[in-house]
Amino acid sequence: MVYLCQVKDGKDLSLTQGTIKTIRSDKGFGFIAPDESQKDVFFHRSSVEGVSFDDLQEGERVEFAMGQDPRDPSRARAESVRVIQ
Repeated sequence: MVYLCQVKDGKDLSLTQGTIKTIRSDKGFGFIAPDESQKDVFFHRSSVEGVSFDDLQEGERVEFAMGQDPRDPSRARAESVRVIQ
């Protein structure tokens, strides 16, 4: 499912939902399995909002905005990752 969210830097951001598949606490990143896609999406601890990265658990439902990986623009990454209550 995709939801519209607030406007950021003049652009509408669409939120996607998914499930945290893997968390690498020692490295500060993880991967989300989006509901609408076969390909997992990378997320960094700095993109987590509302809770601490250390409080996230595998299998937890989240919503997020799709963004570009700054190191490799051909890859997507999750931004504004929030736990769905």
